[in-house]
Amino acid sequence: MPLFSIIIPVYNVLEYLPRCVSSICNQSFTNWEMLLIDDGSTDGSEDLCDQFAASDPRIRVFHKPNGGVSSARNFGLRYASGDYILFVDSDDFLLPGALSCLRNVLQQHPRCDILQFGFQE
Repeated sequence: MPLFSIIIPVYNVLEYLPRCVSSICNQSFTNWEMLLIDDGSTDGSEDLCDQFAASDPRIRVFHKPNGGVSSARNFGLRYASGDYILFVDSDDFLLPGALSCLRNVLQQHPRCDILQFGFQE
């Protein structure tokens, strides 16, 4: 079972999605699954999601009619199998070492239910 389930809602983000996905795939910590929730994309993002899933067994894709970002996140929660859930927007990316850092904090605080962290613009 993966430590992290990373849920990424996808809607017409062809320009941003490669950076987002590669920032996770290139993490030094590798015990994760990625759930790409295609929320009715029409710009080719839906096909790109399928390509990512074909290249890495940790990536799963789900296609659904457009319902908005909350709908996509809730959909992803139904299929997540990790101990912890991360929501990452498709136009964002993780810095190198981010997942290792999260794991280390969780090991130091094993009773932690929610971990909120900052962002960088």
